[in-house]
Amino acid sequence: MHTFFSCKYPFCFLYANREFLFLKIALDKETRKNYKMYIFNVEDPDKAVSKIFYHLNFVMPKKIMTQSIPTQTSQELPLRNFLELPYDTLEEMNLSMKAKRDTLAPKILENECRAYLEKETRIKAITLCFTDIEGRFHTLDYDKKFFLKSSDNLTFDGSSIRGFTQQSESDLRLDPDWTSMYFLPSDIFGAGKVIMFGNVLGRDHKPYESDFRGLLQNYAKDLKEKEGISAYAAVELEGFLLDGQSAEQNFDDKEGFTLVSLGGYFHSLPLNKLKLFIDSAAEAQRALGFENEKDHPEVAPSQFELNYSYTDALRACDLIQLYKLLARQIAHNMGMTACFLPKPIAGINGSGMHTNFSLAKNGKNIFYDAKGKEGLSPIAWDFIYKVLNHAQEICLTINSSVNAYRRLDPHFEAPNQVKVSPIDRGSMIRIPVGNERTARIEVRSVAPDSNPYLVLYTLMRTGLEGKKLAPKKSDRTKTLPGNIYDALRLFKQSEFVEKILGRNNKEKYLKFKQQAAERSPKELGTKVKSGEIIFHHEVTNQSLWNNF
Repeated sequence: MHTFFSCKYPFCFLYANREFLFLKIALDKETRKNYKMYIFNVEDPDKAVSKIFYHLNFVMPKKIMTQSIPTQTSQELPLRNFLELPYDTLEEMNLSMKAKRDTLAPKILENECRAYLEKETRIKAITLCFTDIEGRFHTLDYDKKFFLKSSDNLTFDGSSIRGFTQQSESDLRLDPDWTSMYFLPSDIFGAGKVIMFGNVLGRDHKPYESDFRGLLQNYAKDLKEKEGISAYAAVELEGFLLDGQSAEQNFDDKEGFTLVSLGGYFHSLPLNKLKLFIDSAAEAQRALGFENEKDHPEVAPSQFELNYSYTDALRACDLIQLYKLLARQIAHNMGMTACFLPKPIAGINGSGMHTNFSLAKNGKNIFYDAKGKEGLSPIAWDFIYKVLNHAQEICLTINSSVNAYRRLDPHFEAPNQVKVSPIDRGSMIRIPVGNERTARIEVRSVAPDSNPYLVLYTLMRTGLEGKKLAPKKSDRTKTLPGNIYDALRLFKQSEFVEKILGRNNKEKYLKFKQQAAERSPKELGTKVKSGEIIFHHEVTNQSLWNNF
C-alpha cells in the first residue's frame, strides 16, 4: 500500500505491510528531497497511530515546523530547539573526532571539545557511560552547563553498582575521557546529546581498582611509553533478534524465545524484520564513525553480525559497548529485542565475540613475519602459547555466564579446544589469512556477554606476562571447561589470575559469578533454563534478582 495523507506538514507518505508502517517525510517541500524515514510496528495499530502523530508533532525537524505553522514568523524559534543532525553530517563529525583522537594530545582535545559544547547552544546534555566489573553498561545524563562547570567533581553511588563499593563507603567519582566523545543520532538517543566514556575514580581521585576500562587504558599507555608497543583489536560480535520488547526479562522456559526470521547464513529477504534491523543498525554505526565493513544474517535463524574497522584496544571495547546499546535500542523501537546471550536457544548455533588482536611498534605490525609459520612472527607465537597455557584458568573472564558454557558445545562450531589452527574453527585460537597489514590472531572462545575491557586486559597481560605452553606429552587436546562450576574452580585456584587481576577483583568477580551459578541448575541439560536468563548480569534487575 502507498498512501498520501494530508496534514500540516508537506509531503508525508505512508507505506505499510503486514508487520510495519513506514512513515516517509520530505524535509524540503519545494524539491521533495531529503526524506526521513520512521518505522513503526503494526501489531498494535492504536499504538502505531499514536507514535506517528507524536513524530509529526514533536520529533519533526524544526525546518518543517517553521515552514508549516502559519502563525510563526521566520525569526521565531520552535518551543524545543535541540541539535538533530543528518547521518552523513554525524559521520563526518565522528570521523573527524577519531582523527583528532589519534593525533592531538588529550588536553588539547579536551579544550576543543569544551569550546564546541560551550558554543553549541542546541546541546542540552552529555551522556556519560561506564562499565561495571561484570560488563554491564551504565549511562547517566548530565546537564551540559553543570557538566562543564563540574566535570572534575562528578560523583555517584558506587554501592548501587554490582562489584563496586560497599554501602558504608559508597561514593565514587566519574572522570570523563574527553577523547571518547561521540556525536549521536537523535532518533536513537534523543535530540541535543553527545556521549562520552568515563573512568571510575575513588574518593581520592585515584583509578578505581575494579574499573577495567581504566585498568586497560593505563596498561596500554604504559606499554606504549615503556616499550613503544600498541595493541589493536576488532571483534566479530554476533547476536539474536527476538520477537517482543524485553524478551529476556519476560523469559519463560516453558515457551522459550520466538525468533523473527527463519533464514540462515547470508540468507534473508531484503525487507524482512531481521534485514530491516541490520540495515538500521548499520546506518547508526556508520553515523557514529565505526567505519563499517560488512553486515549479514549469521548461520542460526534470526542471528546477525555487523563488522567494522580495526582500532586500538581501548576504542575497540568502547565500540563493543556502543554496538550493543545501539542494537538494543533500535530493536526496541521496532518492537523486538536484540539479545547477546551466548546461547539463548538450544539446538542451533550460539553467538560469539571472536576477538581479532595484534601488536604494533613504530607503526609496524609485529605479529607479521613473511617467513614465519603461518605468516606470524616469533612474538605472535609466543603470545599465542602463553594464552593457551593459561586458557582454562582465565576462561571465566571470557565466558562469564552460566549460559556461555551452553555455547561451548562441539556440535555447533564451538571453539572449545585449547589449541591453535589456521583452519579448524573448533580451536580456541585461529590464524586468519593475513599480510603485513592484517596479520593477527583470532580468539574465538570469547562470549558476547563478557566484559570487553576485562577480556582484552586479561588477554594482553596473559599473552605478554604469562608462561609459555609446555611441550605436549600426549596427543590429547585439552578443552575449555564445560560448565561454569569447573570454570569457577579453575579461576579460584589460579595464582596467575590473582597476579594480573588483583586479589580483591578476583574475589569480587568470583563471588558474583558464584551467585549467578547457584541460581541455575547445575546440569545444563538440553533445554535453556529460566535461571540462566533472568539472573544473567546483562538481563537481571533489582526486582528479578530479589524474586528468587
